[in-house]
Amino acid sequence: MVKVLTVDDEPKNLRIIKELLRLYCPNATHIGEADNIETARQLINELQPDLVLLDIEMPHGNAFDLLDKIMPVNFEIVFVTAFDSYTLKAFKYSALDYILKPVNIDELKAVVTKAEHRVNEKNINQQLSFLLQNMKQPSVALQKVAIPTFKDQLEFIETDSILYCEASGAYTFIFTENGNKLVSAKSLKEYEEMLPESIFFRLHHSHLINLNKVKKYHKGRGGEVEMDNGVFLEVATRRKDEFLRRIGF
Repeated sequence: MVKVLTVDDEPKNLRIIKELLRLYCPNATHIGEADNIETARQLINELQPDLVLLDIEMPHGNAFDLLDKIMPVNFEIVFVTAFDSYTLKAFKYSALDYILKPVNIDELKAVVTKAEHRVNEKNINQQLSFLLQNMKQPSVALQKVAIPTFKDQLEFIETDSILYCEASGAYTFIFTENGNKLVSAKSLKEYEEMLPESIFFRLHHSHLINLNKVKKYHKGRGGEVEMDNGVFLEVATRRKDEFLRRIGF
């Protein structure tokens, strides 16, 4: 059984989540609830939950203030939020789970099941550390990203170390400046949405490049870019004008 603690400053939300857990998550037991970060901190110490469903905005502080006080942790955290797009992007960078309000039953069931199979202290603390770092950065300067590979592993790399991303069906190859090639379970479109638009550009359906790592542009119908590692990548004709604008031509 997954021991679940809920943290939310709205009594209605606490009641709804508790009832949804009772009705739809037979593998979970609700062990307590808190409506502020201090009570949450005390209950986490006392009850030792497996999973904390954590609202972001609360009285006298927020979820990130709580995380600063309790890390390192040995339980899963899922954020329950109606927060803005920048925060959601930070979650994606850190590969942390979140549920948007109002809570969807299927999403709740999925995160409880995942928590049952994945209490991984090393990963969760790295993910939370990167989340807190990324939340303190300007909105376009998120510095690190968690790459979900296979066997439920995460690899944490600096965003600007990425040379380019290459589509491979439902997967993505990520090439870095140190010569590594990572295989990610996320699609290229997901990386296009996640990585900062100020730095990354979609050349065509197969490649998303780091503009800071372009060595040369070779003219042609669409043309080609030469990356810092010597690899040549084609520019789609329909993307040529936008690409030239982005590099200052």
